[in-house]
Amino acid sequence: MSSFKRNQIKLTTHNSQVQEAFFHFHHATCTKGWPQNHHHFIALKLSAKLSSSFFFAFTTHDVNLSLQTNSSLIRRLSQERELEGHQGCVNTISWNSKGSLLISGSDDTRINIWSYSTRKLLHSIETGHSTNIFCTKFIPETSDELVVSGAGDAEVRLFNLSRCSGRGLDDNAIAPSALFQCHSRRVKKLAVEVGNPHVVWSASEDGTLRQHDFREGDSCPPAGSSHQECRNVLLDLRCGAKRSLADPPKQTLPLKSCDISSMRPHLLLVGGGDAFARLYDRRMLPPLTSCRKRMSPPPCVNYFCPMHLSEHGHSSVHLTHVAFSPNGEEVLLSYSGEHVYLMDVNHADRSAMQYTVGEASKIMSFTSPLNGVELHPPASVIFRNDLPSRKNIAARLEKCRQLVEIAVNSLEEGTDPFYGIEACNEVLEAHGSDIGPKLKHECLCTRAALLLKRKWKNDVHMAIRDCYNARRINSSSFRAHYYMAEALEQLSKYKEALDFAVAARCLDPSNSLGTEKEDNIKKQLAAESEKNNKPSNGPARPEPRAGRVLSLSDILYRSEANSDASQDGPRSEREDSDYDEELEVDFETSISGDEGRDVEDNVLHGSLNLRIHRRGDSTKETSGANGSCGSPSSSSQNDRLPYQPEAVIDMKRRYVGHCNVGTDIKQASFLGQRGDYIASGSDDGRWFIWEKKTGRLIKMLLGDEAVVNCVQCHPFDCVVATSGIDNTIKIWTPSASVPSVVAGGIVGPETANVLEVMQSNQQKLWSPREPILPYELLERFLHREAGRSCLLNTVKLWIMGYIQ
Repeated sequence: MSSFKRNQIKLTTHNSQVQEAFFHFHHATCTKGWPQNHHHFIALKLSAKLSSSFFFAFTTHDVNLSLQTNSSLIRRLSQERELEGHQGCVNTISWNSKGSLLISGSDDTRINIWSYSTRKLLHSIETGHSTNIFCTKFIPETSDELVVSGAGDAEVRLFNLSRCSGRGLDDNAIAPSALFQCHSRRVKKLAVEVGNPHVVWSASEDGTLRQHDFREGDSCPPAGSSHQECRNVLLDLRCGAKRSLADPPKQTLPLKSCDISSMRPHLLLVGGGDAFARLYDRRMLPPLTSCRKRMSPPPCVNYFCPMHLSEHGHSSVHLTHVAFSPNGEEVLLSYSGEHVYLMDVNHADRSAMQYTVGEASKIMSFTSPLNGVELHPPASVIFRNDLPSRKNIAARLEKCRQLVEIAVNSLEEGTDPFYGIEACNEVLEAHGSDIGPKLKHECLCTRAALLLKRKWKNDVHMAIRDCYNARRINSSSFRAHYYMAEALEQLSKYKEALDFAVAARCLDPSNSLGTEKEDNIKKQLAAESEKNNKPSNGPARPEPRAGRVLSLSDILYRSEANSDASQDGPRSEREDSDYDEELEVDFETSISGDEGRDVEDNVLHGSLNLRIHRRGDSTKETSGANGSCGSPSSSSQNDRLPYQPEAVIDMKRRYVGHCNVGTDIKQASFLGQRGDYIASGSDDGRWFIWEKKTGRLIKMLLGDEAVVNCVQCHPFDCVVATSGIDNTIKIWTPSASVPSVVAGGIVGPETANVLEVMQSNQQKLWSPREPILPYELLERFLHREAGRSCLLNTVKLWIMGYIQ
C-alpha cells in the first residue's frame, strides 16, 4: 500500500471518485509488476471497504470495464512521460494483449519495444526496411516474441525478439524470420487475429489485402518477378474504387487501413482511397488468388459512408483509418479533409442507418405539407422508439428543457453557436428516447439553425437532416421549412430551396422571414440564370492537349495519386473530370506527407513513378508492376449487365473539432474496454477526446510540435499513448490535480481557447490546399536522376507544357 499516493484515494462512495481511487491503486500495482489477478483481487478488497454496495454488484471483469475510463479520469489526463529512442517520426504504436509492452515503428526504420511498468526501452531493432515503417504489431499467442512490420518499401517483415543480443540501442540488426515482398506499393496497415499466431494480414496502396501464413513459407519473391506465384491475395480491390455510390467500381483502391473484429474474427474492415469503408466476411470470400490477374471486387457484407459524402464524387475525400469498437458492434471512420464518424455494424438492427442511391436527394426534395401526403423517410433518419426508462424521468425531462432553453437563447442572442449545439446534442443523442415530439421538434429546429449559423464543414448537411426529422414530426412546421430553404440556399440548390421557402411563407404568411427568404432566393435564381445565358468574352483558350488543362494540384492530389495531404475543399473543376481518366504520381520520400523528415537538410530521397492515362488514349495499361492485367476478369454477359449500387450504412454520429488534412495515417480510436470515448490526432499538434454517445468534446491536449497521428489506449488502465511528427512517444495518465477540458504537459502549457482552436481547424478543412511538392522540388529531383534522363526529361517536358 505504501507504493502509491494515499492522498489520491478518497474514501467516498461517489462513482467517479471511487473510479479514480481504483485507477491509482490499479496503476500503482501494475507498475510494480504484480500479477494481474492479484492486483484485481486486492483492488476489489480495497474497493469493498470504500463502497461495498457499489462494487459487489460487479464481477472482476465488470469492474475492469466500468472503471477504466470515465469523464473525471479523462478530464484529468496529463502527460506523464515522454519516451525517447527513435530518430524519426513515430508512425505507429501498438500495445500487446496484456498491456505490458508497447511497440513502435518510425521513419528511422527501427522497431522499438518499451516496458509499460518501467517506461524503459527494452529493444531497438534495425529492421532492414529501406523506407518509413508505417505499421507494427505483436503476433498473438507467441509470448510477445514475434513482431511484424510493414513499410513504404512494400515489404512485410517478421522478427523474433528472442534473437536480440542486447538491450535498448545496443541491439544489433537481426535477420527477419520471414520476408514478404509481394506488394508493389507501400504497406500502410497490418492486422492480426486474436488467438491466431500463424497469420498476419497486410493492406497496401497497390489495392490488395494479402494473407501471410507463416506455416506455408517464410518469404515470397518481390513484386514483378517473373517467378512470382505466391497465392496470398485475400482481397483484390485493384478495380474497386468508387467515385460515388451510383458509380461502379473502376480504378485501384489504395488501401490505407484495415481491422479485424476481436469479437467476430471472421469480419474484416478495410478503407482507403475513396469515401466507402467495406466490411467483409472472410468465410464468404473466394480462395486466395495470385496477383497475376486482376479480379472483380468480391461482394462485401456492408458499405459504410456518411450519406452526404456518398454522391459528391469528391476525389480528395478518402479514409485514413477504420476500426471496430471493442464489442464489435460499431465501426469508426476517420476521413482526410473531413471528420470522424461512427456507424453501426448490424444493418438489421433497428438503430442501424441504411440508405441507397438517391435517398440523399429525397431528403432535400420538397413534399407539400398541405396535400396530406405522408413523408416517407429513408431508414437512415428514423428515430429509435426505445421505451424510456421511467426512473427519474421527470428530472431528465426538466434537464432537457433547460438545455433546449440554453440553445434557444444562444440562437436569439446571437452568441457563439457551439455551446447551443452541444446542448442540443446532449438532449437528442443522450435523451432522445425520453423526450416527447414537441420538445424534440423544438430541439431539432434550433440545432439546425445553430448549425447553419456556425458553418463548419458539412454543418449544412447536418442541418438538413435535422430539418427533415423535424418535418416528420410536424409536416406543417414553419421553422423546419424555413431552415431547410436556408440550408439548400447555402448549398446553391436554389430551385429546391425556393420550394421550401414558398411553403414556409404559405404556412405562416404573417412571418416576414418567409417572404424575405423567398424573394432572396428568387434573386439568386435570376442571377444564376443570367450568368448561364451570358455569352463568353472572347474566344476560348485552346488546350495544349486532348482533355482539360491540369494544375499541379491535379497531379499531386488526385485520388489515384495516393496523396498524403488532401482535403475536401470547395468544389473545383478537377472534380468534374471524366472518371475514366487516370493520372497517377507516386512520390515516395522521407519528407513526404507521411510524417517523414529528412535527416539531412536540403537532400531529397525518393523515387518518382508517373503513370498517365487519359480519355482518348488508344492504349490502356495491360500489365502492372506485379504482372496484373488492365481489367478484372469477367464474362461478356456480366459486362452488359447494368450496375446495381449497394445499400450503405449511414453515419450514427460525427465528431468535430480536429483537423485531418496533412497525413494519411491519422487514427481515430475507441478509448476504454467499453469504447465510451472517441479520440483522434490532429494536424495542429493536439489530440481530441469526445464522448461517444453525444459527440461532446471532453478533452483537448497538446501532444506534438506539429501533428499527432497515433492514439492508442492501454488495454486495461486509463493510460493513453500518442505519437506523430516528433521523434518521441507521449504517455498520458489521469494525473492532473484538477479536471479540465484542456491540459498542459512537459511540452508546454495549453492556454489556447478551445473554440478558437476548433474554429482554426475548421478553416483549414475549408481553405485551398498548398501543394506539398512544389514544382521547384520536382525539378531538383529530375536533375538529380541523370541516369534516367530520357524518361525523366520526357516527364519534365510534359509537366512544363501541361501545367497551367
